[in-house]
Amino acid sequence: MDAMQAYERLGVKPVINAAGSITKYGGTRTRPEVLELMAEAARIMVNVDELNRKAGEEIARLTGAEAGFVCSGAAGGLVLQAAAVIAGKDPVKMRQLPDTTGMKDEIIIQNMHRFPYEQAFRAGGGKLVEIGDSRYSHPWELEGAIGENTAAVAFLCAPLTNRRAISLGQVCEIAHSRDVPVIVDAASMLPPRANLRKYLAEGADMVAFSGGKGIRGPQGTGILCGRADLIEAAAAHANPAQFLGRPMKVAKEEVLGLVTALNMFMEEDEAAEMAAYRALAEQVVDALSEVPGLTITLEHDEFDYLIPHALMKFGPDWQGPSKNEIAKALETGETPIILHQLGQPEELAVDPLNLTEEETTTVIRRLREELTR
Repeated sequence: MDAMQAYERLGVKPVINAAGSITKYGGTRTRPEVLELMAEAARIMVNVDELNRKAGEEIARLTGAEAGFVCSGAAGGLVLQAAAVIAGKDPVKMRQLPDTTGMKDEIIIQNMHRFPYEQAFRAGGGKLVEIGDSRYSHPWELEGAIGENTAAVAFLCAPLTNRRAISLGQVCEIAHSRDVPVIVDAASMLPPRANLRKYLAEGADMVAFSGGKGIRGPQGTGILCGRADLIEAAAAHANPAQFLGRPMKVAKEEVLGLVTALNMFMEEDEAAEMAAYRALAEQVVDALSEVPGLTITLEHDEFDYLIPHALMKFGPDWQGPSKNEIAKALETGETPIILHQLGQPEELAVDPLNLTEEETTTVIRRLREELTR
């Protein structure tokens, strides 16, 4: 039985993922070399503490951080971030979590950075303290929010995030002046590869990246990197130790797979990678550029579209089916196609991260059918 047959036996229908590295739709295609290595590594017994330590040293080397750790996805990394800044490596406090009685447990976050995964901070014992509103944050608000119970300031780096927020550099400057660490979620910010070092260079104390998105490592892995004392504390809460992070186990073969994928990621030609994504996105733009009333452009920048996307805008001149109708029609077709819908309400996009040439042709055909019906 092959993988396709195994999915079909369960009644699970494969999809074409044109939405990007969305976990709900499979994340990304794990590197075949990594999968082969993991299959072999799963049959070899090792000391997991030693493996975690050596893998962390390799992550530190590749990211320029003082230390690193392989966590259970970026979200698992956020739980460990919270546990580390609240309980540190004190076994009494560690055993007490998530009860934080007697501990500094407040994590400050800008309202513009509120997001579903903040629950991971609360799972680690954090109590969120909001500053700013939906449009602006001011430095004095952060200064005023820091108090005797502040454990950390959280910062979100993600596409389509409001850029009026206090910058990471200024957040770090204010927080560090009061001896408060800054913890960053940058789950989906790779590539570009420069981001592996960027947030640390701007002053972040701990950064979490996904291992199963742009790196194309094992889907259930993530990267924590940053200050040695905080990474050591985070690791102390995690598998194989029997503390808060034990349920978020990362298997030995996943640890090895992540480190291998990260090395491969760093060795690749990013310009060539972007050119390949651009070629796929341009096929979509070119094929749909003459659809009446539709505005379609190729977008690629350092903030919202980290790889080239084909972006469709349904403005006032659009007379066809609604954006939601089009997305639904593709999702419920014979071959389900999932489009990128994280932009503005009137936008749909094709993210080529997971697309093959054949799949891109299918996406174009189905879009043309629905746009012109």
